[in-house]
Amino acid sequence: MTRVRWIVVLVLAAGAVGSFIMMPPAARTLPMPASLRPPVRGAIHVHTRRSDGTGTVDEVAAAAGRAGLDFIILTDHGDGTREPDAPIYRHGVLCIDAVEISTASGHLVALGLPRVPYSLGGETRDVVEDVRRMDGMAIAAHPASARPQLQWRDWNVRVDGLEWANADSEWRDEPLYTFARTLLTYPFRRPETLAALLDRPGATLARWDALTIERPTVGVAASDAHARIPLTSVGDPYDNRVSLHLPGYEQIFRTFSISIPGVMLTGEPKGDAGAVLNAIRRGDLFSSIDALAGPVVLSFSATGTGGSAQMGEDFVMTDPMTIVVESNAPESATVSLLRDGRPVKSAAGGRLETVTSDPGVYRVEIQWPGAPGQPPVPWVVSNPIYLLARARAVATETLPDLPKQLDTRYDNGPATGWHIENTSRSRGALDVVPSVGGTRLLLRYALGGTEDEGPFVALSMPVSEGLANYDRLVFTVQSSRPTRIWVQLRSPGSTQGRSWHRSIYVDETPRTAVVRFDDMRPLEATTTGRPVLADVRDILFVMDTINNRPGVSGQLWLDEVKLGR
Repeated sequence: MTRVRWIVVLVLAAGAVGSFIMMPPAARTLPMPASLRPPVRGAIHVHTRRSDGTGTVDEVAAAAGRAGLDFIILTDHGDGTREPDAPIYRHGVLCIDAVEISTASGHLVALGLPRVPYSLGGETRDVVEDVRRMDGMAIAAHPASARPQLQWRDWNVRVDGLEWANADSEWRDEPLYTFARTLLTYPFRRPETLAALLDRPGATLARWDALTIERPTVGVAASDAHARIPLTSVGDPYDNRVSLHLPGYEQIFRTFSISIPGVMLTGEPKGDAGAVLNAIRRGDLFSSIDALAGPVVLSFSATGTGGSAQMGEDFVMTDPMTIVVESNAPESATVSLLRDGRPVKSAAGGRLETVTSDPGVYRVEIQWPGAPGQPPVPWVVSNPIYLLARARAVATETLPDLPKQLDTRYDNGPATGWHIENTSRSRGALDVVPSVGGTRLLLRYALGGTEDEGPFVALSMPVSEGLANYDRLVFTVQSSRPTRIWVQLRSPGSTQGRSWHRSIYVDETPRTAVVRFDDMRPLEATTTGRPVLADVRDILFVMDTINNRPGVSGQLWLDEVKLGR
C-alpha cells in the first residue's frame, strides 16, 4: 500500500474513531402510561418555499408525518396581506397557516390572523396593536438570537407569548469545534446531533418568568425550520442564493416539539385548527426535546377545595393547593417545580406532588440526565399555572386626560399655510370640502415608484412658533380604507432636518385621535432623544409604504386639528 493510501486510511480511521467518541446518545423511546392520554404533538414556526424555506407545504407536511407530528404551524415571512391558506390535512398532518412579520424591534409570529387590509410593519407596538385588534396572537420570535437584527428588543410591548427556545438561534453562538463535532456525528444521529447544540437559554427563561409575574404569557419551543444553512449573509429574510439544505425538516421536527394535552383531533381541519390555536392562546401546552427522549406525556394540575387549574389557567387561592405533576419520565430524570422562576420542589422520576399556600406563577421543568449544554437544556418545559391571591383586575380602557387648553389650527375655512410634500413619482392634492356644519381637509394621495424610492405623500402644517407650550396634537380623522398614517414632527437641520413620528390606525369611521409628543420616536438613525418642541417647525400627516404598497391610492379627511396642553 502506498504512503498516500496509508494516509487516507489513517485519516478515515481517525474520523471514524472521533465520530464514535463524540457520538451523542441515541434518543430513548419512552413507554406510554395507560393512566395518561397522549397529547397532540406539533411544530410551530416553520418556513416553506413561499418565503425562505426550501420545501413545499406538501413536502414539509410529509416530513412532519414521518417525524410523528400531528400538526405544523407554517409561518412564512410576510406582512399579513396574503390570504392564509385554509387548514388542511396533508399526509395525516394538520397544516395551519400563520405569518412571521418583521417589525422595527424584531420578528413577530402572528397566529390566527386573517388577511389584513394593509401591510403590517413598522414600530413593534403598532404591529402588536394591529395583530390584537384583528384577534390574532402575537409571539416574540427568537428573542435570544446571536444576530442583533433578529433579536426581540422591545419588551415594553405586551406580547402574548415568546419563544423560550428557537432551533434556528441555537447554533449561531456555538464555537467552531462544536461545528466540527456536528459534521462528524450528524450523518449518523441527526436529531441527537442537533440537540447537542442546545443549552439552557437562561436569560430568555428569566425574561419569561418575569413577564408571567406581570401577566399571562405563553412560552413555546419554536422549530424555526428553513431546512437551509446560508453560506452568504443572513438577511431578512435569508439570502437565498447560496445555502446548504441542511438540516432537513424531518430532523428538525424530531429534535423538539410542542404538545397539547387537552385537545383531541377529529379529522375536521377547521375545527381542529381552532382547537389547537385556542389551546396555544391559553397556554395549555408544554415543550420537549424529543431528541433526548420521547414522546413525552405530561399532566400538571393544581387542586383546592374550590376546584382545579391546568396549564395556562388562573386560580384564586382560598386554601392550600395540591400540585401534582405526572409524566412518563424515568427514575433517572429530575422533575422540578418552579414558583416565579425559582425552584421550590424537586423529585426523581415522573411524579411530583406538593401542597402550597403560597400564591405565585408555577411551572415545571424536567431535566434529562446528561442533557447537552452548559448549563444543560431542560428536557421538558411546561407553561404556568397562575395561583392568585385575588382575582386579576378587569382590564379597562384608560381614558386620556383632557387637555386644559386647546389651540385650534384648523376648524372650517381655508387651509392657510398647509401644503403637500411627496416623492417624485407619488402624487398628492389638498382640498377643502364641505362637512356637517362647515368644512374639513381632504388629502388625496397616490403612492408611486418602487419600495427603494421610499414613496410618500405628506400633508404639512406649519408651526412657525414651535410647540414649546404644547404636549399633544388632537384631531378628527377618517380614511377611505383601513390603514395607518404617520404623524411627524420636523425640526430644521443642516441637511434634511430631524424628525420624530408616531403612527395611528385610521379607517372609514371618523374618530378623534390624540398623539402625545413625548410618545414619538426618532425617525432617522441620526436623530436621537425626544423632540425639542421649541425647534419644531412642521407637523406632517404622512402616507408611505410602511403600511401601504406602491400603487395604493386613497383619501384622508382631517378636521378640528388642535394643539393641546
